[in-house]
Amino acid sequence: MRRARKGARIAPPPGVERGPAVSITVDGRPVPSYLGESVAAAMIADTDDLTLRTTDAGDPRGLFCGMGVCFECLVVVDGVPGTRACMTWVREGITVATQVGAAGRGPAA
Repeated sequence: MRRARKGARIAPPPGVERGPAVSITVDGRPVPSYLGESVAAAMIADTDDLTLRTTDAGDPRGLFCGMGVCFECLVVVDGVPGTRACMTWVREGITVATQVGAAGRGPAA
């Protein structure tokens, strides 16, 4: 179960504007996000639990390289398992689920 924390996003520096606000669904609940940020960034900014997926053995995995090389941040996006959260941009209405195992058998408990 993810626990939301308030104000996890840092304010952009002067002269930098955040993209328009959108809402995505993560593990069945709405998560406020901004166009221009990755699914991984939205998930991490929304919670104090940094687990993005679990292995078959139940070991937690999260954001590691942040550039799509390591495949540690796999999630299910709009029903497609094995999607790299660090390489997928948020967009209005997408549905994200925590992935269990490499095959992506659905959301973690």
